[in-house]
Amino acid sequence: MKYRTLGNTGLLVSQLCLGTMTFSDGSGVYKHIGNVGQEGADELVKASYESGINFFDTADVYSAGESERTLGQAFRNLGIARKDYVLATKVYSRVGKGRNDVGASRGHIMDAVEGSLKRLQTDYIDLYQIHASDSLTPIEETLRALDDLVRQGKVRYLGVSNWQAWRIATALGISARLHLSRFNTLQAYYSLAGRDLERELAPLLAEEKMGLLVWSPLAGGLLSGKFSRDEQSPEDSRRAEFDFPVVDKERAWRVIDTLRPIAAAHGCSVARVALAWLLSKAVVTSVLVGAKRLSQLEDNIAATTLTLSEEEIRQLDAVSELPLEYPGWMLATQGADRLGPVDLWAGKTASVS
Repeated sequence: MKYRTLGNTGLLVSQLCLGTMTFSDGSGVYKHIGNVGQEGADELVKASYESGINFFDTADVYSAGESERTLGQAFRNLGIARKDYVLATKVYSRVGKGRNDVGASRGHIMDAVEGSLKRLQTDYIDLYQIHASDSLTPIEETLRALDDLVRQGKVRYLGVSNWQAWRIATALGISARLHLSRFNTLQAYYSLAGRDLERELAPLLAEEKMGLLVWSPLAGGLLSGKFSRDEQSPEDSRRAEFDFPVVDKERAWRVIDTLRPIAAAHGCSVARVALAWLLSKAVVTSVLVGAKRLSQLEDNIAATTLTLSEEEIRQLDAVSELPLEYPGWMLATQGADRLGPVDLWAGKTASVS
């Protein structure tokens, strides 16, 4: 297992993170994702920890707090010392019927963090993330509340999830101006079937030295190896009932057609190759992997030992490439004689003529 710094900090996290959305009672939307109980959760956490994974992610909204509660109990059952794992959770989503039981206001954040600490059976959260973009709460209010939590020792690092690039940039500017704790990470969707964040978010992360935590690296199971043009809704897959995240299906089929011979050449699963491609990207800090069974987790962990050739990465890059959008195609045209070939998503000059 390799480790990377959590954004521009000195905290080391494993290149894989165990996502615990499957730790659930199986009710509501989570019945499509998993219903891993305490015994199964203990098994997955133990296998993850023994493989070198020290990073675990959850959220207060997952099964109405059941995921946090189950994860916290798993650490207790296994006797893993608090200092030996990095714990991430999230706040924003609705967790009650009250008017203010949702959002990124000071009131909700201060209430929610106490609930998460109790369910997780811990005195502090390593990475506290705002789970969505709040259109009502001023960003400054959110940042001041989070800064207070850092100063109180209840939270150590800050992150966001599913935010727009302009909103992150605004927040970073406010944090710098007011000398508040800044966001260190973005948790976002990224996969061979969905590379949209390369347009604006990836360049921002590189420029601001923020870490990228990838959710749904297999596009909701689409890149698991179960799906193909001929088998688009296998019965035992969650996408058969919960078609998420949104992807360009035709591009996804082309990607899968390219993945299969590469997987065959390495004698491994399609999923393992898809994860290895993500792990090869410099912008990626850690990839969240979720599992309902130990065999799934073990296959995902094996991706950390798979090295793709330059040619295999080139093939996957080409088949999954995003169509250019404005101003991307204009930047390439106008900048050609000044900078030479430019890697538009990373914002780095490949060569200078």
